[in-house]
Amino acid sequence: MALTVYTTTWCGPCRRLKAQLTREGIAYEEIDIERNPDAAEFVMSVNNGNQTVPTVVVHSPSGPIALTNPPVTEVKRLLEGAA
Repeated sequence: MALTVYTTTWCGPCRRLKAQLTREGIAYEEIDIERNPDAAEFVMSVNNGNQTVPTVVVHSPSGPIALTNPPVTEVKRLLEGAA
């Protein structure tokens, strides 16, 4: 999977981004940080200690790129560069 989206069930921006990704035909793995303590720790590690969602990780050949609440256009641009 080239894209991981860290979310919670109550997060409005998470629902919006997931809908946009689905509409664009972009596959992703979703991880709920409230159900996965390791995922919550990861999100905090890339967000200055905050559990900010959506946090998105684009898995590229040069390494993972973490984004906080990115627009779908930025995700698409990074995925196109990772292909």
